[in-house]
Amino acid sequence: MAGEIVAGLDRLFQLLRRLTPADGISLTAASTLRRLARDGDHRLSELAVAERVTQPAMTQLVSRLARDGLVRRGAHPGDGRVVIVSVTDAGRAVLARRHDERVARLEELLERLPPADRAAIVAVLPAFDRLTTEGSE
Repeated sequence: MAGEIVAGLDRLFQLLRRLTPADGISLTAASTLRRLARDGDHRLSELAVAERVTQPAMTQLVSRLARDGLVRRGAHPGDGRVVIVSVTDAGRAVLARRHDERVARLEELLERLPPADRAAIVAVLPAFDRLTTEGSE
């Protein structure tokens, strides 16, 4: 059963990648922006761990995002050596636009499915939420 679920989730992940706009924002950059928008400011080192990249890779990513005005880098008030990263309004706007584009593309695909399939997809969402909660611990 787990193998079938993984295969199905792999296909779903590929679909989501195809629905994502080709706007020059990498999946890791978008994930980092979403994390900052959802959870608030993070230390640069925490972002690297959470996104499963090296600290030098996260430093480069945050530098690019800051250059593009999507995040802001700042010093920790208690320790000036620590870099704190926060999402900007421009970063939030990029996330909203990407989300809206994915929603519009997915709506087109869902319209092609029979109503029973659309209902089945909606019905599984609470189970996905529980699964993702369990997987984040």
